[in-house]
Amino acid sequence: MPTPREIRRRIRSVRNTAQITRAMEMVAASKMRRAQQHVLATRPYAERIRAMIGDLAAMADTEEQARYPLLARRPIQRSQIILITSDRGLAGAFNTNVIRRAIQVMNERPESLENIDIVTIGRKGRDFLTRYGRPLVASFTDVGDYPSLESIRPVVRIATDDFVAGKVDAVYVVYTRFINTLRQVPEVLQVLPIEAPPGTDEVTDYIFEPSPEAVLQALLPRFVEVQLYQALLESIASEHSARMVAMRNATDNARELVSELTLTYNKARQAQITREVTEIAAGAAALG
Repeated sequence: MPTPREIRRRIRSVRNTAQITRAMEMVAASKMRRAQQHVLATRPYAERIRAMIGDLAAMADTEEQARYPLLARRPIQRSQIILITSDRGLAGAFNTNVIRRAIQVMNERPESLENIDIVTIGRKGRDFLTRYGRPLVASFTDVGDYPSLESIRPVVRIATDDFVAGKVDAVYVVYTRFINTLRQVPEVLQVLPIEAPPGTDEVTDYIFEPSPEAVLQALLPRFVEVQLYQALLESIASEHSARMVAMRNATDNARELVSELTLTYNKARQAQITREVTEIAAGAAALG
């Protein structure tokens, strides 16, 4: 049985850990609130531009759609997956779940693993795939907690250039969608070729200048940017939520462990006192 001194030392260590996890929980909560505001602010814009793409695509006939490289459909022989993870750990199962989803997508694709290009955003995804020998086309880290649209444009450039050049026939992004503080869901979104959203049979009566075709030509690259940017914001909000919950659980566990150790310490201390009293009584009896 450990001595009271050893138990006291462990109690002090666990209390220090609880203070650290509590501070990390508060920091994550603050970042989560701001990231959640960004997600909620950008969702209407992303949904509206998606509806606009659907209206414009419905106005253009099949021959006109063939003029737009980002709408081009061809048999998928090689694809590209953009995996969004975090740069830091201590976020519970956040990174594990989205990496597992990406691996599942790779294994379910009809093309072989050798015909799947991977682009990662975040150190955790990069380190995992590198550890298991998966070559990466590109890797991006340190995007920050509050990225701008400019930070996602290099990723967009790689995806669109490879797709337009015919190096890949489809581009998917695997990210974590923010539902609420306690729920984040890994999802797969097809970025290229751009698909018109469902329910676009009824076209909204807009007047486009200079023409629907010119507006569509300018809007398609922006739509890819918005989709990837929205996925990144969703992932960041999910990361902070997962970290806040993980740190809260760690703090609660540390406090529970302190209570158990305190009880063990009291028992050990009482046993030590009883032993000392017994030794004193035995010594006094021997002298008498």
